[in-house]
Amino acid sequence: MTTSQKHRDFVAEPMGGKASGGAWPGIGDALGKRLEEGGFDKAYVVLGQFLVLKKDEDLFREWLKDTCGANAKQSRDCFGCLREWCDAFL
Repeated sequence: MTTSQKHRDFVAEPMGGKASGGAWPGIGDALGKRLEEGGFDKAYVVLGQFLVLKKDEDLFREWLKDTCGANAKQSRDCFGCLREWCDAFL
C-alpha cells in the first residue's frame, strides 16, 4: 500500500495541537468540521477515541462513519494513519 504525502507528514511528527480538519488522510475540511461540531476539535481528541476503542479497526471506522459521515476509503485512510502514528510514538 502506498501512502500519501499527507500521511507521511502526519506520522513523521508528534501530534501537538493539530486541528481535526485536514490534519491527516481521510479527514478533510468538511469531515473535520463535523468532527469539531461533535466535540472532536483536535487530532489528539480523535486519537483518544481511537485508543478508547482499543485501536480496533472495525469499531473505529464505524464510529468515524457515524460521527462525521466518513466513507469507507476515508475511514480506512484515517485508521491507517492513526495506527502508524501510534506505532511510531506510543
